Amino acid sequence: MAHYQSPRTVECVILDWAGTTVDFGSFAPTQVFVEAFEEFGVPLTLEEARGPMGRGKWDHIRALCDESAIAARFEQRHGHEPGDDDVTRIYERFMPLQIEKVGRYSALIPGALEVIAGLRARGIAIGSGSGYPRVVMDRVVDSARTSGYVADHVVAADEVPRGRPYPSQALANAVALGASDVAACVKVDDTAPGIVEGRAAGMWSVALLLSGNALGLTHEQYLALSDAERQAARARIGAEFASARPHYQIDTIADLPAVIADIERRLQAGEMPQACA
Repeated sequence: MAHYQSPRTVECVILDWAGTTVDFGSFAPTQVFVEAFEEFGVPLTLEEARGPMGRGKWDHIRALCDESAIAARFEQRHGHEPGDDDVTRIYERFMPLQIEKVGRYSALIPGALEVIAGLRARGIAIGSGSGYPRVVMDRVVDSARTSGYVADHVVAADEVPRGRPYPSQALANAVALGASDVAACVKVDDTAPGIVEGRAAGMWSVALLLSGNALGLTHEQYLALSDAERQAARARIGAEFASARPHYQIDTIADLPAVIADIERRLQAGEMPQACA
């Protein structure tokens, strides 16, 4: 007879892409949203474009069009509020722009290669997922490969029934990588939908506060922040992420090894992510 035994070690870490392992500040998707809306005569700020980040891109555009201020600009320009057909037209313009430009923003985040190498040295598999569809994801993966990063598995947003914040991508990674238990898996992301994805999948969920969409700075701008400015940013973004209930909040992927060590300590003490606040 089979008996359940809780895991004792981390087996799989599932990493987001933009803002987590590549593209410090998550500029590739946000800048292209601005350009796509501009082509329809609807101005959009980078801050507005960042709002729904983490979702699949059609859903992201739908969420932007549901914002009253953006809907009003669209109606002023086109004479009606944006419907799903309009969202699809914007998406169809967004996609070729994204494919064309995503490579410009695909530099690896400092520390990512070293952290991933350290995880692999401990026998931990590296999964990955993104709000990008496969046609864009392939460009990002190819660019990362030239810099030395190849994930063990990649799940794009259009390869699952429902994207983030639903757990499908994280779970698809766990299955493909042969994880024995979702409690042995760790999801790392810089957006609230990606954090909720990990929680919904029953995994340990780690929020990145300063390398991604929520702060929205280049690496050079981040380095120029004072200690007080960084602390204020941590407090603000941490409060924004609170409802997603991450188990851990860290600045960037460079801080992940200490989190993995603490998760393994908790697993060995019998703690499970589903039962932890």
